[in-house]
Amino acid sequence: MINARLKFATGPAMTMLLLTGCMVGPKYHVPSPSATATAPPVTYKESTTSFQDAEGWKVAQPQDAILHGKWWEIYNDPELNALEEKLNIDNQNIKQFFENFMEARTLIVQARSQLYPTAGASVTYARSQSSANLTNSPTANAGTVSSIGSLPFDVSWAPDLWGKVRNTIREQQYNAQLSAADLENERLTEQASLAAFFFEIRGQDALQRLLNDTVEADKKALDLTRASYETGIDDRISMVEAEATLQAVQSQAINLGVARAQFEHAIAVLVGANPSHFSIPVKPLLTDPPPVPVGMPSALLERRPDIAAAERNMAAANAQIGIAYAAYYPSLNLSASYGYESSNFSHFFNLPSRFWSVGPSLGETIYDGGLRRAEVNQFITTYNADVASYRQTVLTAFQQVEDSLSSVRILSQQILKQQQAEQSFEEALKLETARYETGLDPYLLVVTAQTTLLTNQQTLTNLHVQEMMASVQLIEALGGGWDRTQLPTPAQVSKKLDKTDATIEK
Repeated sequence: MINARLKFATGPAMTMLLLTGCMVGPKYHVPSPSATATAPPVTYKESTTSFQDAEGWKVAQPQDAILHGKWWEIYNDPELNALEEKLNIDNQNIKQFFENFMEARTLIVQARSQLYPTAGASVTYARSQSSANLTNSPTANAGTVSSIGSLPFDVSWAPDLWGKVRNTIREQQYNAQLSAADLENERLTEQASLAAFFFEIRGQDALQRLLNDTVEADKKALDLTRASYETGIDDRISMVEAEATLQAVQSQAINLGVARAQFEHAIAVLVGANPSHFSIPVKPLLTDPPPVPVGMPSALLERRPDIAAAERNMAAANAQIGIAYAAYYPSLNLSASYGYESSNFSHFFNLPSRFWSVGPSLGETIYDGGLRRAEVNQFITTYNADVASYRQTVLTAFQQVEDSLSSVRILSQQILKQQQAEQSFEEALKLETARYETGLDPYLLVVTAQTTLLTNQQTLTNLHVQEMMASVQLIEALGGGWDRTQLPTPAQVSKKLDKTDATIEK
């Protein structure tokens, strides 16, 4: 009675052990983002002290606000919005990273299949004749022809006693999440590149308009100096200097087409269009960068897809350590076989033709020359390296935010001074032109004033472009409109792909 009860109690327990087993290896915890375990600052340095009571670009308030979704819409440019939407659909780099993500999901299914038994069947048939010279005995069946057919069904299963398979599944789940974060990081990079090239083109158009206006002004100046020379009021050198000034500006105006064409071609590739059939209308840069909600520094760890990827990489490395530890423990394999075997096909499915076998096998490595220890140490060092990479990614993220904040602040203040300088040089040109017209100064001084004014106008335009670029870089450094809640969970990445999810591109 006691033996029966013991068998009844231990049977389910053994079954649960086989089904669940143990999980060896270290439990994963997200390391602190700093080796010194210092918490992120309360506010960004460049968003507080540097902007207080300063003219120019301002940080959006409240500071705990963040961008969401389509971050480029903050610029209120319909043309940019349309290009960004097309990029999200047709960009080939984004498609490549998406397919990498889909591939990572299939590896989860492959790893999970190891949890289940493997079943198979095979049919064999052989007809043979024995040699007549096998024996000299007259009673032997020498030279007889025989045939045999076999239909076995085989089942084998290796229970995951020590969590090797489950750690492998977790590793692939974390890798799939990493791939999803890489996809979002690539998407953000492509989106920011598009916005940067777009504002570069707008800057080139502003420079083109400036040079075109300068060309028209220089043509009028040349007409005046030519008329003065032909009437004997002025000398030939004034007319030659006016011609040289006009020709130099015309040369600059032509050269602008090189950069604009290259930026346009780059945008075409980003949106998946052939550069030969793509163009962007001319429209000078007229807007200043909008205030950007930078949020709180503590939120940066949740907003950057590259930080999320680095963290998931650590989790996958931690699972690898558990896989390596499982090699220290014995492996169990359960197998069974059942089928029919007969030399006469008419008796193939008769009861006497049946055969079966069932039994476990247990294996353990006694000595491996330190291989398992070396593999565990390998994955531990890999994990430690990934921790360092994660912390470096966090530090770089804060650096990029502070760099971008300082850039937009300094550039906005520089623009204010450059605008004042431009106004002063415009006044100087008017005064010098008046002195030339009254005969007090030679035309060379007018040319010098014109060149100086044009240089400062070009500088101001370039500063506006740099300010817009710094604004885009700030948004990219903040993670765009992404946050960690958009990262798929292990359960979501583990869902089986539909047939439509894996199709061959035509």
